[in-house]
Amino acid sequence: MKTNKHDLADSEAICEAVNRPNMRFVSIKNVGQQAFLSMHRVRQGFVKARTAQANQIRGLLSEFGIVIPQGIRSIINRVPDILEDAGNDLPGSMRHLLKQLNDHLKQLSRQIEELELQIKLWHKENEASQRLEAIPGIGPITLGHCLLPSLIGPVYW
Repeated sequence: MKTNKHDLADSEAICEAVNRPNMRFVSIKNVGQQAFLSMHRVRQGFVKARTAQANQIRGLLSEFGIVIPQGIRSIINRVPDILEDAGNDLPGSMRHLLKQLNDHLKQLSRQIEELELQIKLWHKENEASQRLEAIPGIGPITLGHCLLPSLIGPVYW
């Protein structure tokens, strides 16, 4: 139901959904499954933030005529050299700002690595996760994208 969101309308929608024979419902998640889903969602948010930060650094540097190839590693590797290069005519305020942005980028990378470690530890303890890993191209990190739909299920509201 997309309009008139209130308890009575929600109740009617639930009753209608229950009476449909082909309706699939969201399975109830236990606390462990919810924690697993949360780790993947937070990791995904950090990855998006890191990509945005890298693009911002690349864009700001391009305004000063400094071009960096795409990729997180190329930015992390090149920015310290750019900061130390006195010949690139970057003002001191830009150097300070660039250092802050680069530190933030590194912090996001560390947070992603920490979450990936937690996900891998969870994977080692989960039998269903280990069985799914036998599928080519599936690992502990990509496994979250496979399990998310099965743990959450389709939502029909």
